[in-house]
Amino acid sequence: MRVAVDRDKCCGAGQCAMIAPEVFDQDEDDGVVLLLDDTPDARLHQAVREAASVCPAAAIQLSESDVTA
Repeated sequence: MRVAVDRDKCCGAGQCAMIAPEVFDQDEDDGVVLLLDDTPDARLHQAVREAASVCPAAAIQLSESDVTA
């Protein structure tokens, strides 16, 4: 899985950071999402999918294709 975030669309709601804190954080200055890991481990995939599904701004994009190191 590859994760991308459109910071311009982010409204700073913070659900992603609460659901998957290993992958998302919030900028302390403006609350906009910070992507910590764009290729999270498989154990985090469900949480990342949930975070993307609840994002009110639809700012999180997921690519389900296999990512090789």
